[in-house]
Amino acid sequence: MSLLPETTRQVDALVAAAQSAGRTPSLLVGVVRDGALTHLATAGEHPRPDADLQYRLGSISKTMTATLVMQERDAGRLALDDPLEKHLPDTGVGALTLRQLLGHASGLRREPDGQWWERAEVGDLATVLAGVGAEKIAYPPHRVYHYSNLAYGLLGGVLERITGTPWAELLRQRVLEPLGMRRTTYAATEPFARGYVVHPWHDTLREEPRTDTGAMAPAGQLWSTAEDLARWAAFLADPAPQVLAAGTLTEMCVPVSISDVDSWTGGHGLGLELYRQGERVYVGHGGSMPGYVAALAVHRPSRTGVIGFANSYGFRTGGIGGLALRVLTTVLDAEPAFPQPWRPATTAPPAEVDEVTGRWWWMGASLDVTWDAARGELVVYVRGERVSVFVPEGPDRWRGRSGPENGEILSVLRDEAGRAVALDIATFVFTRTPDQEP
Repeated sequence: MSLLPETTRQVDALVAAAQSAGRTPSLLVGVVRDGALTHLATAGEHPRPDADLQYRLGSISKTMTATLVMQERDAGRLALDDPLEKHLPDTGVGALTLRQLLGHASGLRREPDGQWWERAEVGDLATVLAGVGAEKIAYPPHRVYHYSNLAYGLLGGVLERITGTPWAELLRQRVLEPLGMRRTTYAATEPFARGYVVHPWHDTLREEPRTDTGAMAPAGQLWSTAEDLARWAAFLADPAPQVLAAGTLTEMCVPVSISDVDSWTGGHGLGLELYRQGERVYVGHGGSMPGYVAALAVHRPSRTGVIGFANSYGFRTGGIGGLALRVLTTVLDAEPAFPQPWRPATTAPPAEVDEVTGRWWWMGASLDVTWDAARGELVVYVRGERVSVFVPEGPDRWRGRSGPENGEILSVLRDEAGRAVALDIATFVFTRTPDQEP
C-alpha cells in the first residue's frame, strides 16, 4: 500500500535535510509496508541513488548470521547455551555461550587482534583464533552490554565447523536465494556506490578501500541494495517459514541485554537490536564499514519497516540510524494501521468450551473468557483488557500462549455432575460468582 502524499512529503523532507546537514554524497531511505518497498526517498548525486544500487551493509550482516545460528538450533545441531568450547575448542574463551555471543552479553572485547579489521585483510579463522585468549574477556558475562564484532566472527566459525560449509555459501543457500535477495553479495557487484570520507574542512572526498574481511565477514562483509534490504525487512516483520519459523524470529526479538540501563530505550536480542520509541519497540540493526553506513528498523506489529544507505562514513554517528527511526515513527504516526475487521463466527464452540466462556471471579476481580473460533483459542480479559490467550492441550486443560499467563496451565474444575464450576490458572482458582470462596 503506497503512502499518502503528505506522508511522502514528510519522509522526503527528512531525507533531504539529513543529506544536506550530514554532507553525504548519496543517501536513500526506503519505507517497507506489508512485504513491499512502497516508497524510496533519495538525495545526493554522487552517485544518484536507486533501488538497485549496491551499498555496504556492515553490521546488518550480523542479523543474517544470527538467523543461520537459529536455523542450526531449530535443526537440533546446537543449543544456544552450548559453550563456545563445544564447537571451537581451545580458544581461551570457551566458557562463553552462543546465546551470550549473539546478544552481546558475553563481555568479549569488541575487536580481533591486529589492524582494524574493517580496513585490513583479516585472513582465515585460524588467524583470528590465534589472537583469542582469556585476555579478550573485558567483563564477566551479563555484567554489562558490550558490543562485540569478534563475537560474530566466532559465531561464523561455529557455523562453518558444524555445517562444513563456508559462511558465505551457507548464507546464499539458506537465506539469500530462498528470499530472492539476488543482489546481496559477498563482494561489491556493479552497479555499486563508492564509499567516501568527507574532508571536514573543504568537503572533498577520499574513496575508501573495499576490503575482504575474511573470517570476520559474518560481522559485516555483505553488500546489498534497497530492493533486497526491503525483502529482509519484510522477512523480519513476517518470516518466510522455509527460512525460519515465526516463533524463532519472535524469540530473537526478546531482550538478552539492555544497552541503555538508565532509560531502557535500547537493547539487544539474539542478533537483533531493539529500539524503544515511545510506546513502540522496533527491531533491526545498524551498519557501518569504511565509507558506508546502513540502517534497518522494523515495527513488527504493523509490518512496517525502514531501510537506509549512505556512502559516507562521517554520516555514521547519530545519522543514518536516527534518521531511520524518525522516518519509521513519522510513517506510523501519520498512517496508523487499521484494526482487523470483526467477523461473526460461523459455528458455535463445542459444548465443553461454551461452558467455560463467560465471567469468572477471583478475590473480587473479574475475568472474562471468550472463544476465538477461527484460531480455536480461549482469549481471557481482566477488567475488559485482553491479557492472555490459551490453546488446548488436552481435556479440560489449556496452556497459555501469550500474555502474563504464557506457559501456565488453565484447568477446568468440574463437580460430581460434570459441570464446570471453577477455573484453576496456575493455582489461582476463579469461581462463577464473587461470593464463592476460591
